[in-house]
Amino acid sequence: MTPPRNRLTNYRKKTNRMSLVLMLVWGVVSFVIPMYARDLDFLFFDWPFSFWMAAQGSILIYMLIVVVYAYRMNKLDDQYHQSDDTKA
Repeated sequence: MTPPRNRLTNYRKKTNRMSLVLMLVWGVVSFVIPMYARDLDFLFFDWPFSFWMAAQGSILIYMLIVVVYAYRMNKLDDQYHQSDDTKA
């Protein structure tokens, strides 16, 4: 078993890394895709991709980011705080 200080450091590193990746996805969806929306000229479900991203896709991706964050944080909490619950 690792010492509590190392466990906390590992927990923070994994949490920060996951948050950074999800924020990068959010940034790409929010700023990069709309910037190049006119260049994304292909059909997606019989609609122009730029229209689909503006109307539906970005909202779905934001919801997916929240679900992924909640799922991964629950797994990390279970992994790093399991021994704390068994001592009580």
